[in-house]
Amino acid sequence: MTFSPLALDNACLITLPKEMVMAQTPTLRAAITRQIEAGSNKLVLDLHKVEYIDSSGLSILVSALKLTQKKAGEIILLSPSDGVRALIELTRLHQVFTIYEDQAAAIEHICET
Repeated sequence: MTFSPLALDNACLITLPKEMVMAQTPTLRAAITRQIEAGSNKLVLDLHKVEYIDSSGLSILVSALKLTQKKAGEIILLSPSDGVRALIELTRLHQVFTIYEDQAAAIEHICET
């Protein structure tokens, strides 16, 4: 997982790992929570590398969303693979998250709001 600061001080691009499963949940959740607590309340979560995500991985996304909303922030999901997108849609999370396919457009949106 990599964290890349964006032009806006409180914005960050987070590239998530190949798998988001129960074994990694505590580590991933802690890292994202630390980033939010450090002041990044506007996040672009890049899912292009994620090949597999289970319910605990989805819970990381939801937890991060709730935490950023408490801090008047926002989360955008970027480039989920077909399989990950299918799971997001199956769980109706596409109604909760904004999803972008274009990284430049996602970054522009998060830095302007």
